[in-house]
Amino acid sequence: FAAEGPVFCSRNDLKELSSEEDVKHHSQVFEIRAEVMTLIQKLPVPVIAKVNGLATAAGCQLVASCDIAVASEKSQFATPGVNIGLFCSTPAVALGRSLPRKVALEMLFTGEPLSAQEALMHGLVSKVVPEDKLEEETMKISHKILESSKSILALGKATFYRQMTQDLDTAYKMTTQVMVDNLTLRDGQEGIEAFIQKRKPVWSH
Repeated sequence: FAAEGPVFCSRNDLKELSSEEDVKHHSQVFEIRAEVMTLIQKLPVPVIAKVNGLATAAGCQLVASCDIAVASEKSQFATPGVNIGLFCSTPAVALGRSLPRKVALEMLFTGEPLSAQEALMHGLVSKVVPEDKLEEETMKISHKILESSKSILALGKATFYRQMTQDLDTAYKMTTQVMVDNLTLRDGQEGIEAFIQKRKPVWSH
C-alpha cells in the first residue's frame, strides 16, 4: 500500500458518520473496514505498507494490519478520534496487536502522534529510511520476498497468524505439524535438494 501526497491515509469521511446517516449505514462503514483489515492477514502473499506522511485513525490501523511497513523519516502515526468524540476502537484492535499496551493506550487516549522513529522503536513499522530512499528500500524488500516460493510463503504467513492466537504448547504442536506438512510440498523438497546440491532452487510456484 502506498499513497500520493502528504498524507498516507486518514480517517473515515466524517460526513459519512454524521447524524444525517442512519445506524445501518454507520455499521456498514465499520464492518467493511474491519473486513478489509482482516483480509490483509488472510491474503496468501505478504502485504507491505510504504508510508510517506501522516497515517491517522484508519490509516494507522492499515499500517498496523500490514505484514511489513516501511516508513520515511517524516512519517507520523496517530489515532486522534478521542479529540472529536469518536474513540478509535477499531484501530485499537490492530494497534493493540502491534504495539506494547501502554504505548497503544497513550496514542488512543491522547491522540498525540508517534514519530517514525518512535513507531520503529515500538514495532509499528519495520524500517525507517530517508524519504528519497523509501521506494528503493520497499522494492528491495519486495524483490527479496519474490525470490521465495509463493506456496511456502502462503503456508508460512497463514501459520504465523494462526499460532499468534494460541498458547505456547498448542502453537508448537501446530507448527511442528506444519513443518512436517511443508516437507511434503514440492517446493519444500526442491529447496532442500537445491541447498544440498549448492544450486538455486527452481520453484514450481
